[in-house]
Amino acid sequence: MPMTRRILSRAVMLASLSFPVSLAASLAQAAGPAASATPAAAAPILDRISATAMRGNLAFLASDALEGRGTPSRGLDIAAEFIASQFRAAGLEPLGDEPYFQTADWNKINPRRDKNAAPAAPAKVRNVVGILRGSDPALKDTYILVTAHYDHVGMKPGEGDGIFNGANDDGSGTVSVIELAKAFAANKERPKRSIVFMTVFGEEHGLVGSRYYGANPLVPIEKTVAGINIEQVGRTDDSEGPQQRAFAVTGYDFSDVGEILKKAGDQTGIKVWKHPVNSDKYFAHSDNQALADQGIPAHTVSVAYAFPDYHGAGDHWDKIDYENMAAVDRTVALAIWHIANSSEAPKWSRSNPKASKYLGIQEQRSIKPQ
Repeated sequence: MPMTRRILSRAVMLASLSFPVSLAASLAQAAGPAASATPAAAAPILDRISATAMRGNLAFLASDALEGRGTPSRGLDIAAEFIASQFRAAGLEPLGDEPYFQTADWNKINPRRDKNAAPAAPAKVRNVVGILRGSDPALKDTYILVTAHYDHVGMKPGEGDGIFNGANDDGSGTVSVIELAKAFAANKERPKRSIVFMTVFGEEHGLVGSRYYGANPLVPIEKTVAGINIEQVGRTDDSEGPQQRAFAVTGYDFSDVGEILKKAGDQTGIKVWKHPVNSDKYFAHSDNQALADQGIPAHTVSVAYAFPDYHGAGDHWDKIDYENMAAVDRTVALAIWHIANSSEAPKWSRSNPKASKYLGIQEQRSIKPQ
């Protein structure tokens, strides 16, 4: 059996281990006497999120067989095929110029390329994208993006075992996107808005895959109401102390999204907070930035900003706290559910000067030609 087929066969084996409301009204319900109760309509989605399934998927994606998923690489290509197979199995509709793939030539978009060199043979890289169509006649043509980067730094011979597996960074976000896609797609009642699930290449080279999407969107930017990016949600051994049943949000108070996540955390028993330094500091350092630059209220959720083995050869899948990651993902799912079923779209803050740039972009995009 060819090598790629043997590796994908292993992936299938590991994966088989698993099994009219306004936004204000939704959040008011969370703040009332039943603040700890999950809305009944959302409960089946949250209940489907499985720590065991994510463990199986991450054991493959962060295995030595994928050689650290560098951009571009054979391991990254195999990861893309695996993620697409999960989206397909979940029943997501494919987006892209190929089914489930938005393709690009790395030799044309690599920020470190020699622009004076002779053209090289194309090196295909791919964002992996699927969509769950909404049910509301009007709101189904508006979109929420749920994202993570599936690349890591690849191999560095002479450092540890030479393979930088990237389980937490950002295999954890990747399997979370897969699990959220499965949970929402399996629910009998579709959300009112459409949800785009996407994993992107090239984050480790400077947000290249997400910026490529921003420049070449697969759904209209002006109708994309929010983005939630998931990064480093598996490790709880933060350098500042254990972070269990808690996660931080970048640019927490730049838009309504931070408060929506906070209210979802109140309902699920998860602390959602603004890190006094890192929430603002790292807003521009993950894939939410590429969407924010298009005027989309977009933020990244993270459990640990710094942890042992960050960009090291020891970032392995068996160091992940899967039960905690599942609890975090249930909170993210509930926030997505609130946004997807609300007639009100999240807005950038008018009172926070750090959000003024993005608010201006959003308002400029909303201006219709006369």
